[in-house]
Amino acid sequence: MKVVVIGGGPAGMMSAISAKKTGADVVIIEKMNSLGKKLLITGKGRCNITSSVDISEFINNIPGNGRFLFSAFQNFSNEDIINFMERHMVKVKEERGNRIFPVSDKAKDVLDAFYDELKDIGVKIITNAKVTNIITENESVKKVEYDKDNKKQTIDADKVVLATGGKSYPATGSTGDGYELAKRLGHTVTKIKPSLIPVVANSNQNVENINLAGYETSQNLCKDMQGLSLRNVKISFFDEIKNKVIYDDFGELLFTHFGISGPTVLSGSAHIIRYKNIDELLKQGKITLAIDLKPALDKEKLDDRILRDFEKEKNKDFKNSLNDLLPQKMITPIIKLSGINPDKKVNEISKDERHRLVDLLKSFKVTISGFRPVEEAIVTAGGINIKEINPKTMESKIVNGLFFAGEIIDVDAYTGGFNLQIAYSTGYTAGMDIK
Repeated sequence: MKVVVIGGGPAGMMSAISAKKTGADVVIIEKMNSLGKKLLITGKGRCNITSSVDISEFINNIPGNGRFLFSAFQNFSNEDIINFMERHMVKVKEERGNRIFPVSDKAKDVLDAFYDELKDIGVKIITNAKVTNIITENESVKKVEYDKDNKKQTIDADKVVLATGGKSYPATGSTGDGYELAKRLGHTVTKIKPSLIPVVANSNQNVENINLAGYETSQNLCKDMQGLSLRNVKISFFDEIKNKVIYDDFGELLFTHFGISGPTVLSGSAHIIRYKNIDELLKQGKITLAIDLKPALDKEKLDDRILRDFEKEKNKDFKNSLNDLLPQKMITPIIKLSGINPDKKVNEISKDERHRLVDLLKSFKVTISGFRPVEEAIVTAGGINIKEINPKTMESKIVNGLFFAGEIIDVDAYTGGFNLQIAYSTGYTAGMDIK
């Protein structure tokens, strides 16, 4: 059997490995000059290989059609990818949040493990080649056409695995080519949206939903704290119309010139893009992000803590009394938003003013207006409609011999290694010879 894998990311490489082990003649066609470009930048160049949670828990971390992946996860689990890495001398470690990384903290070591396996088993690799067409006969795949060195070439195929990724990080080759190839063969592509994407703070004064005490817009507030990273905070995305928490999380975030990023916000984005009428709510300024800066303390205990700090700093001006409580970049914004005179002596601050400060520290709010462009997303939400794919084999229900793997499918997960595991598991399944 001749198998052509289109796309050389983790899903494509795993498809090729899986197919080769069935005895097939396998070739990977990759339009970039090398495989795994996007893999090299995952986890900030460290590569969050997978998660250590039980494989049965993975579906709970996949808001985008998680149940579709049940069979794929049974075929190739998180334990399987860890064993694969260790066979290739890539030792792994577990970090906070069940995240599995290479001990070396180098994504290149993970990619090298794939390269070594592909070389060892004899998978042919064609790079700098763009697939332009998948030719079918009698509703079955027959050939793949591609351009290389300005020449159109054709290769026979009994089976084609489409693993071209989504539309995020186009510099790594993910430009949505696979969607067009699939559409021509009769497949439906659901709406493409960014997922695991930083959020943009509101920059329109007319729709601000919170009191910003002179900052005018939430984006101006975020700019004032640009580059500030917070750890061990609780975030809550909030629907102000329904007075309802849409998503909450605990961990890290980062203020930027446009809004807020960081692991908790990225995971939250995967959830809120699916919230009913989200586009309209964002336009109206009715979605806020509330940050609990002191989640370990309830309001009463936080008030006690502030009282102790104030007692220690009682002869200082308010503006000079918050160094033990807050990071430096946050002191001025908090003072402004609190409405307390910065030059007021600490021992003159009233109980009501102190309670306002407590409320602010427990719910520091930013109005959200949208997301960064899909090209900046870690993963793409949307893709080939799962109703048109057999979940047990990843084969198309429309074209015989056409299979899908990875981000091109309409599945996506939270941060923490889940999206890469989707790539390995769907890739392995697509490559298998399941009768």
